Amino acid sequence: MTTMTTMTRRTLLAAGTATLAAPLFVRSALAASGEVNVFAWGDYFQPNIVEAFESKTGIKLNVSTYGSNEEAASKLRAAGGTGFDLIFPSVDTRPNYDTGDLLAEIDESRLDVDRIQPALWRNSLTLGAARRGKRFLVPFSWGTEGITYDSSVHEFAPGQLSYGDLWAEGLDGQVAMRQKSVLVSLALYLDATGEVPSNRAMDLYKSEADTRRIFEACVAYAAERKKNIGAYWNNATEATGAFTDAGCTIGQTWDTTGLKLHSDVDRKWRYTTPKEGALAWMDTAAIPSGAANVDQAYALLNFLLSPEIGGMFANNTGYNSAAVGADAHLSEANKEAFAFAYAGDAIENLWWWPMFTPWFSAVREEYVEKLTNA
Repeated sequence: MTTMTTMTRRTLLAAGTATLAAPLFVRSALAASGEVNVFAWGDYFQPNIVEAFESKTGIKLNVSTYGSNEEAASKLRAAGGTGFDLIFPSVDTRPNYDTGDLLAEIDESRLDVDRIQPALWRNSLTLGAARRGKRFLVPFSWGTEGITYDSSVHEFAPGQLSYGDLWAEGLDGQVAMRQKSVLVSLALYLDATGEVPSNRAMDLYKSEADTRRIFEACVAYAAERKKNIGAYWNNATEATGAFTDAGCTIGQTWDTTGLKLHSDVDRKWRYTTPKEGALAWMDTAAIPSGAANVDQAYALLNFLLSPEIGGMFANNTGYNSAAVGADAHLSEANKEAFAFAYAGDAIENLWWWPMFTPWFSAVREEYVEKLTNA
């Protein structure tokens, strides 16, 4: 996603209880000392991960944080690609780093590729990780936007929840949503029903004419049912408040919103993926072209992609790690929530945000305004 909260990747969650269970091999002797300078989302490097890395490797980990993809790219661009050794851009934002060649090509001989989930490694290439046949981004974490609902009010058979259920009769003022995302989820739903064919919403990126054709139909559909909308949200705090304060009983949310409501507020709140496919984002790791501590950067990246640390990261943040085997190190509560959210073929059916085409953002903003004022 390219629109985030102003302080963190989604919201700062309490640190998990996973522990470092096995020694980790540091590839380079040079990486057993020195320091590494990281620029990351605000909740990525919580104290348990920093302490584990420094204890294991002897490398000093210096962390600076940002709150949006735009901020990350802007700061790196201003510095000419220098100042940091590892950053964490969302995969679809790679074009923001092309001018000035701000990122270094990934040296796969220095990366433990077998630690990365194969599907994410493969799919990332078409989502933005590669440029001119060369890889610049490494899958690191992923998450989704699906549906959170009050299970004491709504009952859905497994695998049958649909984006269309947000627009059903009898939900006056009970639905929460983010305008930017609901336009896409409506495109998926209207494509699935055959009402507005769009190649599973991918025609949104085909041409500006197609983008307008599809969004025009989505806004018209929503406008006829606007009474259902109880709250719009644009960040994690607003999304949570839509349910706890604004009276919404169902809505389209990030996974972390629904999972945190379930674990921290009331277990009646459940998050799951609709049958049309949850909207999925992927964050990646990249080495800036002006990185001064490249050996240490690869040592840190391999460390973060170990199963134990992948599980620790997931427990800390609520995001899903790209590390193979990280799920075995989730807390029991997180394992249950993950299984409920991604039952059956839900992961295979995810809808990954692609790289934005030149016109997409501007046209989407135009139709967000139309939806808001409908």
